[in-house]
Amino acid sequence: MFMLVADLITDEIPPLKHTDTVEMALDWMEQFKVSHLAVVKDRELIGLVSEHDLMDYNHPDEKINELKAPLLKPIIHNYQHTYDLLKLMMSFNLTLIAVLDDKEQYKGCITLKGLLQNISTMASVQNLGGVIVLEVNQADYSLTQIASIIEGNEAKILSAHVSSVPDSTKVEVTLKVNKEDLSRILQTFYRYNYVVKASFQNSDFESGMKNKLDEFLHFLNI
Repeated sequence: MFMLVADLITDEIPPLKHTDTVEMALDWMEQFKVSHLAVVKDRELIGLVSEHDLMDYNHPDEKINELKAPLLKPIIHNYQHTYDLLKLMMSFNLTLIAVLDDKEQYKGCITLKGLLQNISTMASVQNLGGVIVLEVNQADYSLTQIASIIEGNEAKILSAHVSSVPDSTKVEVTLKVNKEDLSRILQTFYRYNYVVKASFQNSDFESGMKNKLDEFLHFLNI
């Protein structure tokens, strides 16, 4: 699924004004279960204020624009892909990020919880099926051929993820397919000399992944 940052924007968490107080910022963070909030002046993004920088602040009535610590200002635009968003949020360890439009104006925000929920949809975590992990040489990798093998066994790829194997010229291909019984598909991969690193053929894997995701999302709400 091709998903843009614009598809994930929420208006449930308003931005702080640069004239709001430290006390108000902390109250909102507790209310919305986040550790970061956007700060704007009109529609200009001033930056992100973090709970870490405010917790031990001795002047709760001081305004955000009077803070001595500089605000974070990671930039993401509404037309970028969610993979760019994920990389940026993980790099800065953010629970919320502000989104700008094509005129560099504040558009809205995205929370880590919202991002994870949408990634689970993109990866088909909640769809029943099987998972196959292949290891192939980078030069030999062909998603077209892999898809042909799977579709030749009357199955469909629900999601695919490719990652480099450290210190090698190989890649690891993780496939989610819409069949739980993978025996015929695996036999075909073996026949074509593919290295199958792992496979998961029953709904226990799916329910386990879903439970882990639900537990993590519940943790974010605490």
